[in-house]
Amino acid sequence: MHISFLIHNAYGIGGTIRTTYNLANTLAQQHDVEIVSVFRHRDEPVFAPDQRVRLRHLVDIRDNTPGYEGGDPDYRRPARVFPRAEGRYGQYNALTDRRIAEHLAAVDADVVVGTRPGLNVHLARQTRRGPLRVGQEHLTLDSHSPGLRRALRGAYPRLDALTTTTEADARAYRDRMRLPGVRVQAVPNPVPAPGIEPADGSGKWVVAAGRLAPVKRYDLLIKAFDRVRAQRPDWRLRIYGGGRQKDKLRALIDELGLYNHVYLMGPANPIEPEWAKGSIAAVTSSLESFGMTIVEAMRCGLPVVSTDCPHGPGEIIDNGVDGRLVEVGNADAIAQGLLELINNDALRLQMADAALRDSARFDPARIAERYESMFSGLATRGSSTFGGRMRGSLHRTRGALLGGAYAVRDAGRTAQKKERTA
Repeated sequence: MHISFLIHNAYGIGGTIRTTYNLANTLAQQHDVEIVSVFRHRDEPVFAPDQRVRLRHLVDIRDNTPGYEGGDPDYRRPARVFPRAEGRYGQYNALTDRRIAEHLAAVDADVVVGTRPGLNVHLARQTRRGPLRVGQEHLTLDSHSPGLRRALRGAYPRLDALTTTTEADARAYRDRMRLPGVRVQAVPNPVPAPGIEPADGSGKWVVAAGRLAPVKRYDLLIKAFDRVRAQRPDWRLRIYGGGRQKDKLRALIDELGLYNHVYLMGPANPIEPEWAKGSIAAVTSSLESFGMTIVEAMRCGLPVVSTDCPHGPGEIIDNGVDGRLVEVGNADAIAQGLLELINNDALRLQMADAALRDSARFDPARIAERYESMFSGLATRGSSTFGGRMRGSLHRTRGALLGGAYAVRDAGRTAQKKERTA
């Protein structure tokens, strides 16, 4: 099977980029896979693709290079296809419109996968007849403006499938968007095993990681840790990431006298060794479209104390088993969740073991199998011509069977969680 991913910028750093590489690298073990980046702003990508994954770009914006295209007149003209209400609209233009259209009109693939709403609109409207058109949603329907939702409502019915990272968001698309004939399916993001020894639970460190942005509510985490410090001054907090709130958070740390207890560490790549130095992970967001950092921490053997915010944490953490879910926006609840694990070594280690075990369901091999199952089902539903061009039928059958098994298993886990919390 030939699978082509279309992504905003495969040469940068970010959750969607990392997720795309994780999935593409795994699928490339059995399929012909390429990543097509709209932009190229540096010579080499931050995340290295598997040698079997082809990486190419459509528009070169590297300054002072022979291929630089920022001077093209169309680069200064506004985009007409990429939706104006999309967050990245300011980076798109008439040149990107033209290059994406040319790519999709000639793409030689069985499946084309878009990785953000604006690119999914291109995909729906401009992909030539033949390939399956699969859009991925890495944010949530609720996070999109009314204008963007209108644009998606007009284009998305032309897709064959739309994937979301959570069941909650899949339900939102099914209930609130008119998408007749479009398969809307929740498939979580893949997170590989870290390749390092998991945390041993002895370090007196709470670890958090992510953009220093308002939605992450690190101000709340710092206030909560002030309460932790009052009971357990031997514990410390490290926050990894960069962003515009750095100065504000630094001022709060100084105001609370936490400069010997809370550390802003800056970005870290890879992040896995930093998780493994800790014993507890903390997530205090007001909104998470999925929760990559939760899974990353669990895969490194850390139980996670997380706000039970929409949409991802509640679908990742088994409350009281491999982590703790606490009230959104409540610093006291966050502090209590942290102190519960800090003050109970046996419980912390028990949850750490469960986190390591339960997070294996997000392994890229398992997520790739679910995508293979979906592609196979869509192909069977589609034309015989397309089906005749599909390769690796035995592998697809295996993917379909395993994908179905994982769906049944995950449904069972959800039911068990509801019974425990009833």
